Amino acid sequence: MHRNALGLHHYERMMPPGGDQEPRTFDDVQAKVGKRLDDVAKILAGALVTVAGVMTALGLTSDVVFVALNNDSWPIFVAALSAILAIVCSIVALLIHPTRRGNVWETVVLGLGVIFYMTALSVAVVGAAQAASGNGRPTLLNVKLEGRASDRRLSFDVHADGVDRWASVNVYVTVIDAKMVDLPNMPDLYNVSLRPDDKGDIDHRASMSLSAPQNAWGVEIYASTAGGNEDCESRSPHGPTCALVQFS
Repeated sequence: MHRNALGLHHYERMMPPGGDQEPRTFDDVQAKVGKRLDDVAKILAGALVTVAGVMTALGLTSDVVFVALNNDSWPIFVAALSAILAIVCSIVALLIHPTRRGNVWETVVLGLGVIFYMTALSVAVVGAAQAASGNGRPTLLNVKLEGRASDRRLSFDVHADGVDRWASVNVYVTVIDAKMVDLPNMPDLYNVSLRPDDKGDIDHRASMSLSAPQNAWGVEIYASTAGGNEDCESRSPHGPTCALVQFS
């Protein structure tokens, strides 16, 4: 009797803390592993919300999203698709029965889900930065030609965002004839090179008096990023912005 008491005492001392709570059968072990895998699956289930949160934190607001989608911003599509695939993997993983073979398949499915999840987060950063920062192309706003022939005044605004700090935007105003060609031997009426601020934005207001030379049809305002495409009809996202104003 004394020996049995000592043996029992020795057995209890050798048991690890919480040993009486450890699974005692193979099925219990598989069930516990399955539960941990299910916890990972539940994390992946919030992939879309997480990706949206990352984009919002980087400045991708709802109005910018519509502009980005209209411009075929592929990173946003890839990020959304990858997040959806991660959610699908998490749902499939939760439906797998926690057996030995089931846990193997659940691990494989969750591995794919994690890959899609990390891809979605990585591409979301690229997409948000691309869409929220603009593309550097200038825009002409509030173009006005006011006054009579002897006292005309041309005014316009130049705006651009997402301009690289080393880059600049060049603005020209030239006189054109009825064929939309610059008048020969006629200097530019206006010429300026603009640099962005610390946020990559340019906001410039121009105003000048105009006198119509002989054979002049009107003026052309041309704004372009230095070194960019010079064709006003170009479909390039970095092409120039042009405006034609006819003399009345």
